[in-house]
Order: sequence, then structure tokens, then C-alpha cells
Amino acid sequence: MINRLILVFISLTALSSLAYAQKADDILGTWLTDEGKARIEVYKENGKYNGKIVWLKEPKNEDGSLKRDKENPEKELRDRPIVGLNLIKGFVFDDDQWEDGEIYDPESGKTYSCRIKMKKGKLEVRGYIGAPMFGRTVVWSRYK
Repeated sequence: MINRLILVFISLTALSSLAYAQKADDILGTWLTDEGKARIEVYKENGKYNGKIVWLKEPKNEDGSLKRDKENPEKELRDRPIVGLNLIKGFVFDDDQWEDGEIYDPESGKTYSCRIKMKKGKLEVRGYIGAPMFGRTVVWSRYK
């Protein structure tokens, strides 16, 4: 009897962990950033996951002009609009997370290494320099 209970417990544990396992394409769709400033559409291209800004809460400057990538270190890119800008790029799915990608911060013009994990239907996006322990995590929610 005890052996049966142990077998049932092990089976239920294994099944519950499978229910929470991520699939690579679970990241696809539109996500609202942590502060609600932007929506990011995550798409797959050539086997890698990328994301572009498709909406900004405040798409225009005070003078009515479109917000542009003015902090970009590459002078020739400073005039491109923020909406439509690729924010995340080059991610591959491995071991329940998306990794080996980069995230661009248009507010500072800096690009960081990044990894993304999904927990309880939300994305934990961690940008970092060098090692993940030296970074910052933000949480994005799926936009419906």
C-alpha cells in the first residue's frame, strides 16, 4: 500500500512539473512593460525571438513631434522613431528560459545582455552587464 502511495505521489509530482514547463513559443505575443509605458510585440524570425515597440503611452514629445531614438550611440540611428524600434533581439529558448539575447534601452541608448523567464504567465526580463547577477529585472504582463 505504501509503495502505491509513493508511486502516485511521484506520478503527480512529475505531471505537475510538466504542466508548468515552458514551450519556446509561449513568449510570442504582445507584452506591457512594467511601468505601462510601452507594449512590446515578441515575434520569431529565423529561429530567434525578437521584440519591437508597437505602442507608447506617450509617443510624442511636448512639442508634438514623435519620440525618436535620440540617445543612440550611433549618430545615424538617432532620428528613427521609438515606435517600431526593436527592443529585444536574438533570443533562443533553452531550459525553460530565453537567453543569449540583448535588450536596448532607448532612454539611455545602452544595450545589455538579457535573459527572459516566464513565471505565472508574466515575463521576468533581466538586463545585465557581464553576469546576470549584475543586472536589473523588470516584469512584463501579457497584453490582451
